[in-house]
Amino acid sequence: MDTATDTRELYLDLLKRSLVGALDEDNDSILGGVRTQGMRDWRKKLANHAGRLAGRFDIEIAYKKPYDASLREAGRDWPSRAVSMVGLKRMQNIQDCIEAIEVGQVPGDLIETGVWRGGACIFMRGNLKAWGDTTRKVWVADSFEGLPEPNASDFPADAGQVFHEQKGLSVGEQIVRHNFERYGLYDDQVVFLKGWFKDTLPTAPIEQLALMRLDGDLYESTIQALDALYPKLSPGGFCIIDDWILVDQAQQACHDYRKQHGITEEIIDIDGTGAYWRKAS
Repeated sequence: MDTATDTRELYLDLLKRSLVGALDEDNDSILGGVRTQGMRDWRKKLANHAGRLAGRFDIEIAYKKPYDASLREAGRDWPSRAVSMVGLKRMQNIQDCIEAIEVGQVPGDLIETGVWRGGACIFMRGNLKAWGDTTRKVWVADSFEGLPEPNASDFPADAGQVFHEQKGLSVGEQIVRHNFERYGLYDDQVVFLKGWFKDTLPTAPIEQLALMRLDGDLYESTIQALDALYPKLSPGGFCIIDDWILVDQAQQACHDYRKQHGITEEIIDIDGTGAYWRKAS
């Protein structure tokens, strides 16, 4: 390994560990934080109320929980303060895909649909920086208002879903933009697409993609992203589905789209939650 490669690997390893909260072993449970907002369990409702009340007096109530490195590796816990919940293996998947794109000179930009606090997109931008790539853009697509209410009449697979009630999934655009700035990675290669996917993705001025990472949870959000973006994915490019195992309706949307369009590329498991495939070249 030459010096430049070694430096890039060290930077990206440090960056991803920081983004997922593994570096500082972030595992506090904050009352009124992401683990309690909009939850139906009465204990979490009570905790959320207490946390919000304390917040009025600029007081934070948190209790310590043992940090489990294996859960953070697989993205199976929910860090309170870190800017990504995807875990180290799914971060490594992003890194590996971008390396293949750079080495293979696959043309196109990078996009994530559904960004939460922006961690995966920040990591995408950091990878481009590490490779000295000044041509590709990172598209940051989100409503920045959480998930929409299920439209069960048009998308029956989403019936009964309550993601829209989980207010911890709602992160404002300015917060995400600030998170990019904190890592020194906000510049003109980062483009925000604010709004519901059905409104923003079909008309987004994206010419070509090398990597698309879908994290919309719902069937509706996933199929809308595939419809608008997959035709723009270059041969040799990657399609990543964040919640392939945990969210059945997102997986169903992918199966339906792949069947409709005759897509047969192998779907590869990442960590027991996420999955991806590479578009045939």
